[in-house]
Amino acid sequence: MTSLSRDVLKWLQSLDLDSQIKNPKWDLSNGYVIAEILSRYFPQQILIHSFYNGCSFATKKQNWFILKNFFLKTDIDLEMEIINGTIHCKEGAAVRLLETLYENLTNKKLKRTLPDFDVITPYYLHQKCLPAYQRTTASRAVKNNLRLTEILADEGLFDSAQGAQTVINEHLEHRRLERLSNPKRFGIKPTLGDYCVRSSGPARKLRYVPSNYSGASEKMPELYWREIWAKCPFVFRDE
Repeated sequence: MTSLSRDVLKWLQSLDLDSQIKNPKWDLSNGYVIAEILSRYFPQQILIHSFYNGCSFATKKQNWFILKNFFLKTDIDLEMEIINGTIHCKEGAAVRLLETLYENLTNKKLKRTLPDFDVITPYYLHQKCLPAYQRTTASRAVKNNLRLTEILADEGLFDSAQGAQTVINEHLEHRRLERLSNPKRFGIKPTLGDYCVRSSGPARKLRYVPSNYSGASEKMPELYWREIWAKCPFVFRDE
């Protein structure tokens, strides 16, 4: 509960919910607590006995199917990325969902001093904000960005493999850019080509004679001559 703001905590305590929220990431994933909150404001549309308080994927799917249909009929503005992130226990999604519900149901704005990480922030931008020793590995990146419930929801091995490969490719690209920006951390030494200074220098005019031309008595036609401008080789820097 430390990730929730003080205003949201006071709001949840005033609702007198039957369920206790200890960790929003896990407690809100099945949608039962969200149904409890909405039933306090919409008792005629949200009937709490229509929801089940379980942790199976079938329970989550049934509860959120009712909630999604309710959100479409009301003016509550919730992005689908936040809802899917809450279902699949993504970091920051449940907190952002509670904050959005608080602003929509109470007509109050939260004062956010620091921008917290949420599912809207791309993975590589979040990793860029972290110190080098705290950044994730490739396996951890797949675990954080691809959940088992997402695989069960897609019901396709190709889509799941493609999603995992996308996460890995994004992670490798981020590592490549990190090596270029901070080579001393990874012990990367410059190569011989990095020490070279590429200069145009004076050019030489060369001619090419085809091998099938005899050239014994007649004059070489101008058509057979080709001009090739060769640049000077690398000039090494004096140190």
